[in-house]
Amino acid sequence: MLAAVTLASLSAQAPPAEPAKPGSSAAIQQRVPPPARITEFRVQPGQPATLVWATENPTTATITPDIGRVTTRGSRTVTPRVTTTYTLTVVGPPNNSTITKEVTITVAGTTPRVVTSSGASGPAPAPKMADGKPDFTGVYNFGGGGGAGRGAPATAAPAGPVLKPGKESYRIVRGPTEAGPLSNCMPVAGPAAYTVPYQFQLIQNKDYLIILHEYPGTHRIVPLNGATHPVDPDPTWLGDSIGRWDGDTLVIDTVGFNTNTELNGFKHSEALHIVERFRRPNADTLEYEATLEDPEVFVRPWTVTRTFPLRPDLNKIDEFVCENNKEYQHLFAK
Repeated sequence: MLAAVTLASLSAQAPPAEPAKPGSSAAIQQRVPPPARITEFRVQPGQPATLVWATENPTTATITPDIGRVTTRGSRTVTPRVTTTYTLTVVGPPNNSTITKEVTITVAGTTPRVVTSSGASGPAPAPKMADGKPDFTGVYNFGGGGGAGRGAPATAAPAGPVLKPGKESYRIVRGPTEAGPLSNCMPVAGPAAYTVPYQFQLIQNKDYLIILHEYPGTHRIVPLNGATHPVDPDPTWLGDSIGRWDGDTLVIDTVGFNTNTELNGFKHSEALHIVERFRRPNADTLEYEATLEDPEVFVRPWTVTRTFPLRPDLNKIDEFVCENNKEYQHLFAK
């Protein structure tokens, strides 16, 4: 009790705090930041339409669906295939308050995108070509995945490549100063091409699908017009690809590889054969499955799967220039 009385007495005797002098650091700390505001959020009509926004004092600003975090002010071209309501959300002072504003782009003859109970917009249906086939056009993020059991025994055997007896020389063993398979800037074949940390782009019309990989700046042109493989294709890094439709799944068959690429840490022969399957269950997602076989090197085929998210904020991949890595050998410790 005595301590409480003493503290109270000391507090009562303390002189009142002087107001901070204008311009002093204390006065600056006492200033209340102006509130965050949305000064503009509108649609500039056209084909395609353009979202235009301006905010003040935000901590963060985002536009949903599809776009994500945005700058304080800016514009973005959008081409929704169905009627879509876009929401600009700003978080900022005071006290991290949240303000929102909505605009709607109406696409005649379409059903509006569904909004879930949490307020998040559900994915739009996959876009279609004029002939009703899925349109895979877009820029996608690289994606992870795993092995699949199709074609493999129902035992605990590895789902990946298994060398045939006597083919141990096809296993790649690197020394302590050797970098990984992506360090030489050479083309990457098969599913590994979609796991490097760079985007890729698909461009499609009724006759061709063009696959553009930002790393290492390679491309594939896949005929969709009934073309067949050459009888004796010249071996190349990415092989000879042809496509066909299996319902809404695009099947790409590739043969004619050279032996310069690697698969899961293994070399392969020119007998490598890869069958890829592309599906687009909705506008935001691309599903990928690849079955690989090389009867000269591996015991059996194996299958891998990947899922790639659409990057609606990007309309093209960037330029990638790979520099000669021999200049960096001195950085590796002996």
